[in-house]
Amino acid sequence: MSQHIFRDYDNAIQHLQEDLLTMATLTRQNLEQAMQALLRGDTDLANTVIAADSDVDELERKVDQIGMEILVRFHPVATDLRLIITSMKISTNLERISDHAVGIAKRARKINQGQPMQEVQWLEPLYAQAYALLRDAMDSYTNHDSVLGQALHEKDRELDRLHKQLTRSLSSQLELANGRSAAWLHLIFIARSLERIGDLSVNIGEETVFLESAINIRHEYRKQPPENQPPSP
Repeated sequence: MSQHIFRDYDNAIQHLQEDLLTMATLTRQNLEQAMQALLRGDTDLANTVIAADSDVDELERKVDQIGMEILVRFHPVATDLRLIITSMKISTNLERISDHAVGIAKRARKINQGQPMQEVQWLEPLYAQAYALLRDAMDSYTNHDSVLGQALHEKDRELDRLHKQLTRSLSSQLELANGRSAAWLHLIFIARSLERIGDLSVNIGEETVFLESAINIRHEYRKQPPENQPPSP
């Protein structure tokens, strides 16, 4: 490659990573604001999240476009090839997380139209765990930390446990809803979105492991019981 081609290649890689990290920041912000809209009963904040999702969608399109252009023009191999592929996959997971944040914001807006509901606070521990998973997933990518990326599986099991426990509590209240069944259903679906955000964050961690070690662990944890899972690298 000529010096000019090298410079173009480096610039394209830099733009790809910058757009991906910006997308991650906006996604985390959307999730945080969506939950605050619920916990604080702030409908204006819910509307902000819904409007901001288009920025995340546009960044996903940019990451895909840049990634495809790099693949076609420069034919990267080895680590660089994995970087392009994983960046594109991570952007897809971030876009889905942002979609869940929008869903939470929309349900928060509907809940806020009714009487104040103190039980929305029940979702706070689940949210804290889901947010921590997303934060750690992106930290693993940014810091090239495959050990942290693989450790997300264990943290996700705790999120799953909290989700099952909360769903049982919410479902029992639904049976005694006294005209507020819609609000309880919204909380159940918000809890489900938080659980899915954990799964998507685990996907990001798995992509980091693939990027750093060229090892695909995506199916190992789905096939094996915990006692048979491979040790951390």
